[in-house]
Amino acid sequence: MGHGGEPRRAQAYDGELGAAVARAQEGDEAAFAVAYRLVHPALLAYVRGLVGDDAEDVMSDAWLEIARDLGRFKGEGAGFRGWTATIARHRALDHLRRQRVRPRPSALEQDVLELPGPQSTHDQAMEALSTEHALALVGELPRDQAEAVLLRVIVGLDGPAAARVLGKRPGAVRTAAYRGLKRLAERLSAESVTEEAPRTLGEST
Repeated sequence: MGHGGEPRRAQAYDGELGAAVARAQEGDEAAFAVAYRLVHPALLAYVRGLVGDDAEDVMSDAWLEIARDLGRFKGEGAGFRGWTATIARHRALDHLRRQRVRPRPSALEQDVLELPGPQSTHDQAMEALSTEHALALVGELPRDQAEAVLLRVIVGLDGPAAARVLGKRPGAVRTAAYRGLKRLAERLSAESVTEEAPRTLGEST
């Protein structure tokens, strides 16, 4: 996860987000719309990784709760992202329980923590997460890894904040995020080789 900090894109709007939340708590509906615009896309991607195509419905319920309890929130922009992510996660888990959907099985899950690889590999995976295809690949990760990657990279939470959302220790979240990004990078690298192979064969004939 690089140096462990929040993605620059999250830091860039935290000041604006915090100001919008403060105004929204005073009854400014336009400010609430600003906060929604800044937070919703990342939350939707996170929830989609949990519930798939039902993400929009789950987020509708989540935003109703966020709006209802907004006055109880205390904190700044980064804290608001963590607070809303916690609410969204609870609503997603409630949805899964209602639908009796079991978590996806952990394919090739490893219990041994591997040593970090080249940073460029992780950077490649993180940058690729802006694509729908990469988000679909994240959905194939074991649940703990998928949530850690989505919260750290997409929602932009730091390690302690992501740990609070998941109810885990920061070290466990960092490990899960690292494993998830490593697996994602390997998958993307393998796909790149597969796509290039036919062209190489064609050029040799």
